Amino acid sequence: MDELLGRRVPWSAEAEQSVLGSCLIDPACLPEVLNAVRGADFYLDRNREIFDTIFHMFTFGMPIDPVTVLDQMKIRGVYDADSTPQYLRELMRVTPTAANVLKYAAIVRDQALLRSVIHVCEETMELAASGAGEANDVLDLAEKNIYALRQDRITNGLVPASQVVQTVYSNLSELAASGKPIPGIPTGFRDLDRRILGLNPGDFVMVAARPGMGKTSIGLNIALNAAKATGKTVAIFSLEMSREQLVTRFLSAEGMIPLGNLLTGNLTEDEWKRAARAASAIASTSVWLNDNPTLTVAQMNAQCRRLKDLGLVMIDYLQLMQGSGSGNSWAGETRTQAVSDISRMMKIMAKELNVPVLCLSQLSRANEQRQDKRPMLSDLRESGSIEQDADVVLGLYRDGYYNQECENPNLTEVIVLKNRHGETGKDYLAWLGEYTSFRDSDLRHEEY
Repeated sequence: MDELLGRRVPWSAEAEQSVLGSCLIDPACLPEVLNAVRGADFYLDRNREIFDTIFHMFTFGMPIDPVTVLDQMKIRGVYDADSTPQYLRELMRVTPTAANVLKYAAIVRDQALLRSVIHVCEETMELAASGAGEANDVLDLAEKNIYALRQDRITNGLVPASQVVQTVYSNLSELAASGKPIPGIPTGFRDLDRRILGLNPGDFVMVAARPGMGKTSIGLNIALNAAKATGKTVAIFSLEMSREQLVTRFLSAEGMIPLGNLLTGNLTEDEWKRAARAASAIASTSVWLNDNPTLTVAQMNAQCRRLKDLGLVMIDYLQLMQGSGSGNSWAGETRTQAVSDISRMMKIMAKELNVPVLCLSQLSRANEQRQDKRPMLSDLRESGSIEQDADVVLGLYRDGYYNQECENPNLTEVIVLKNRHGETGKDYLAWLGEYTSFRDSDLRHEEY
């Protein structure tokens, strides 16, 4: 079609042939080549078939040379007796040296990216011209597709397991070499990190509690701990509190300054010093705040795509979110269905951005009717698909919330109600209400 319209399709015959020729001349270069280019990056079908055959052979540890590649192509049904042997000989003849193979691969990858950009633009133009969707929907799709290209990810496409195995194995090797105790981003809470293995890329993590239990406080604690520990960008969307209120809570928790003193400005000389140190520590992190109460998941997703080195997204809280971009939160659908759709969209956002999404949620009053008021999965308010979408669900329970005469009113149980990465159970934190903050407790976790 592009040729018929007189447009030049971006591709380089010389670069594609030189990459394949280098692999045949010197198979030792394959590990680097396979990290730089993929079969789908080759424009010509026969070049793609040869590369995919070599990739398959490398994955399964087969010896690679012109004879074995020809034999494997026969097995895979991509062999042409009239042209394939001659074409492989031609590939080796036109390749000057395998020393520059990464340069050739970069050209192939760059040309493939240009073709993908053209495809996305054409798709966007067709959708816009058809009038099938609203302008915001078309814009969001275009931004999403361009972001996927920038992140070097294929959306909505099948990927061979053999390719994923190589990625997982590389990640495993990096993790083993790093010596990190957990694979994910640390929450800052020792026992909780051990149980859920930190906050992992693509995870949808839910923190659920009754009002007043401290779900916003633990969310902000985790967000600030993650930003300080990793140096990555953390995005916080607060639909309930203003940016100034959020930062005031940060100052209280970080500087161990009573929140009431910060709200009134009645600080001692020592508290002013601690406030200055806390402000400096917070300013040195890459924490971004948005307090727009009308944001949709799609808008959050779009804003997060623009952030560099994103490590974590935190949302406070689910039941306040809008179901669509129409401005009417629950129009045409039940509240339960809307919340279920939002939870599904947040899981999709976590996968697309490849970062953990930490979302706070209210519990229903069902636990108030029970003698044991500890939260259960069924207590999730308008739960719908939340239980199945979330990778990790944390419930907060503090006995002192219901009974001030209890032995330790500040002891908080973090109950792992669901954990796709391991066991469920219960860990303990100390609630410092004066500073709206949690700290590790001396008590060890118990099975729940």
